[in-house]
Amino acid sequence: MFKSLRTFCLCSFFISILFFLGGCSTAGPFVTNISSDGQGNLIVEKNTVRFNSFTGTVSSGENPTTTKLQMIPEDMIKKLENLDRYTSD
Repeated sequence: MFKSLRTFCLCSFFISILFFLGGCSTAGPFVTNISSDGQGNLIVEKNTVRFNSFTGTVSSGENPTTTKLQMIPEDMIKKLENLDRYTSD
């Protein structure tokens, strides 16, 4: 009887460890923020997301990345700046 009880306890222990290790999941990277720098560029911030199924909380990862995307060519930006000088009061 004790041998089967010991086997049952060991199996239960290992199964609980597997559930504990599988309790957190990570997904991503996802875009977390998009902003403009005022010079025709977009700043895109990406980060991973971590879900803890035991506590039901979602948290952001530790390594966010930032990417700068140039949307308007530089010569067009200079033309727009010159145009603003002539049209503003």
